[in-house]
Amino acid sequence: MKLQGKVAIVSGSGRGIGREIALKLASEGASVVVNDLDAGPAEETVAAITAAGGKAVACAGSVTESGFAERFVNTAIEQLGGLDIIVNNAGYTWDNVIHKMTDEQWHAIMDVHVTAPFQILRAAAEYFRVQAKKEASEGREVFRKVVNISSLAGTGGNAGQANYSAGKAAVIGLTKAMAKEWGRYKINVNCVAFGLIKTRLTEAMAGSDESIDIEGRKIKVGVNPDLLRNMEAMVPLGRGGTPAEAAGAVYLFCTPESNYVSGQTLICGGGFSM
Repeated sequence: MKLQGKVAIVSGSGRGIGREIALKLASEGASVVVNDLDAGPAEETVAAITAAGGKAVACAGSVTESGFAERFVNTAIEQLGGLDIIVNNAGYTWDNVIHKMTDEQWHAIMDVHVTAPFQILRAAAEYFRVQAKKEASEGREVFRKVVNISSLAGTGGNAGQANYSAGKAAVIGLTKAMAKEWGRYKINVNCVAFGLIKTRLTEAMAGSDESIDIEGRKIKVGVNPDLLRNMEAMVPLGRGGTPAEAAGAVYLFCTPESNYVSGQTLICGGGFSM
């Protein structure tokens, strides 16, 4: 129970990797604000946490909508009594080669992967600043944690993903900047870059038009089975990771053992990197 008494907010935590992050943090004692585009998945994650003896509340909605960041942060402070951990996980891909990529595709992906995390961190800034000054005046050193989520597309680029690669690279830059800016407040800001993790976005789809609905947009998901096999063959550990394994990498940056680690990017890719 290394996170006993801590309060965390995890964006995009109704499904997949985000759900596993929320469950992991809760299993270690943290109270969690669960977010998803849809109320149903968010409430299901909340129910799973409470059934296991943890504490969680839902905050449904798009991370890109006006005013969401403030609502997300305030839910933690007002309903759970504070804020200690921020995990910026929400996101999706909307791929195309650059000569076919629209402005809408570009801005949608940049908004969810870069602008939304920036706005969430900005919304938390005043609370963090006030709490840190209070704790310092009392002679206490209290560490808080931010974990931003990037990708191997952000560290090495990926053909057909100019928007996603640019966004995930920007997340790394945001992480490094905030580690320097918030160090004086005892806030560790780190980043986890995922490789191939098996979620609904990366499942093998043969002859399928599987899609997800993102604010009225139908976004095709899934990976060609042959391509998926080739991707897995490149992973030294021989397979894609599970959402629970991805959550474990995020958890590492939330523990007290990481109190002197900040501004770093951890690649969670089974030994494969770009």
